Amino acid sequence: ISAQINDQTDPQTLIQTVTQQVLDEVRQQALTPDDIPRVMIIVNRDIVPYVDIRRTTQYAMGRFWRTATPEQQDQVVEQFKQLLIHTYSGALTLVNSDQKFEYPPSPADSSVTDAVVRTIAPGKNGQVQIDYRLYKSPKGWRVYDISVLGAWLIQTYRAQFSDKIQQSGVDGLIQFLTDRN
Repeated sequence: ISAQINDQTDPQTLIQTVTQQVLDEVRQQALTPDDIPRVMIIVNRDIVPYVDIRRTTQYAMGRFWRTATPEQQDQVVEQFKQLLIHTYSGALTLVNSDQKFEYPPSPADSSVTDAVVRTIAPGKNGQVQIDYRLYKSPKGWRVYDISVLGAWLIQTYRAQFSDKIQQSGVDGLIQFLTDRN
């Protein structure tokens, strides 16, 4: 069982510690794409506690978040979380855990409450840049947006969510996410 990470320190340390914990786990026993149960355990135990999926969902839904009922909000959060876990799990199986991650300096626009942490992951087909956007919550630093190869998650999903909601309402979005999962 992994120890609880001190998420009060600074965002870069948090990302490095979480990344290292995941890599150590993968090094002990390599991950294969069909090893979904083990990937899910790792993601849920080592990554999800440091992610504010509700905030991510809220930003991805944009103005539609306010018009959704609390039940709809909870459902979208849960389905989006499942989708992101699947996405992240797939990415995890592509990482070359034998090589070191690099942590280039973060952009200067970081503040005391919001930060971007850059990582360069050694992938099986070359390097992959993964950036994390974090904010300081009362509980500690939390990731709320992630960029893989330059595409920010919230931006990517906002247009898709907006289209779905305009076509078939928030329930249509929930159905769409449920079907994808």
